Amino acid sequence: MKRIVVLFSGAGSNLEYILKHLHGKELEVVAAITNNPEAGGIAIAERFGVPVEILDHRDFPSREAYDEALVRRIEAYAPDLTVLAGFMRILTPVFTERVRAINLHPSLLPRHRGLRAIEKSWEDGHPEGGVTVHWVTGELDGGEPIVQYELEKEGIESFEEYEETIRRIEKEALYEGIIRSIRLK
Repeated sequence: MKRIVVLFSGAGSNLEYILKHLHGKELEVVAAITNNPEAGGIAIAERFGVPVEILDHRDFPSREAYDEALVRRIEAYAPDLTVLAGFMRILTPVFTERVRAINLHPSLLPRHRGLRAIEKSWEDGHPEGGVTVHWVTGELDGGEPIVQYELEKEGIESFEEYEETIRRIEKEALYEGIIRSIRLK
């Protein structure tokens, strides 16, 4: 069975989706690692019996030092794939050159890289928005797309409705992106 490590920073809703729909079926989540000691995803991983590691980026003198420690933790689990599921860190080449990883991003890349992508997408004037699962490279949100799910904005009444829909299709796209990525190995 393929092995993945999931990186997260927040509530853990994407981690929970992976654990409910893939863990123990298509693959094994061998660890969940967060940079945020207060992340809601910690309790989710523990509820599913998945080992959780907290590696607080504030405890390191530089991004490179943090990424070196993160890579060592990931490599200890020997995963086939690392999944960034709401991991809110810009990664350095220390990470991107050593870890086979995918990322979930809430826009149709190459549009709206980085933070506030959902807000930017809602306001950009394009008739559609969406989400992308892509390979992690040294370029921020610049890796080759694996999956893109498009969402027509017509008929959506508010930003809140748009954001809720994006959050829902993120999970479906992430599921498909993980399946495609582990089959490529």
